[in-house]
Amino acid sequence: MTVFSFAFYMFAVTTVASGLMVTLSRNPVHSVLWLILAFLSTSGLFVMLGAEFVAMLLVIVYVGAVAVLFLFVVMMLDIDFAALKGELARYMPLGLLIGVVLLMQVAIGVGVWDAAENRDALRQAVTPTEIENTRALGMILYDKYFLLFQLAGLVLLVAMIGAILLTLRHRKDVKRQNVLQQMWRDPAKAMELKDVKPGQGL
Repeated sequence: MTVFSFAFYMFAVTTVASGLMVTLSRNPVHSVLWLILAFLSTSGLFVMLGAEFVAMLLVIVYVGAVAVLFLFVVMMLDIDFAALKGELARYMPLGLLIGVVLLMQVAIGVGVWDAAENRDALRQAVTPTEIENTRALGMILYDKYFLLFQLAGLVLLVAMIGAILLTLRHRKDVKRQNVLQQMWRDPAKAMELKDVKPGQGL
């Protein structure tokens, strides 16, 4: 076994195992830490494929920003784990059904997959020195799959709006700024002149 094959299997097994531990961990903080390990292992696989830009993007954006944000949110939220376990037992049959359907789809996809006869020639058609992977990725995203890329951004926007609406809490005892009321106020009523005599206060 070569060093390349050993590194590939090490990163692949680590990615699959950490992804499994993300869903099996009882502590949400541990799940986020396993998720960070999955991101790092996946970036190692991207480096082995020659996509250094995607690997660094995965480390900087997901590990450095998204996963850390998840970690802070999970640590700062007051989560009732007993209620979560009750909801988990309630929706367990539906989750198992969805999991079986997904596994069947993966099995069907792997079963009908067949490699092209000229796969080696296609791999050697574009050499790494001919075009940078950053430019190739940009050409694919903004040319061939432009519509799908925009739809993915729309899905992320909807998810962000949903997260804001779910976590938004209106408190009556908190003073909030009313910009329109400040702009429309009457200057004559906003300020009052007092004739203060010497030796007296307001």
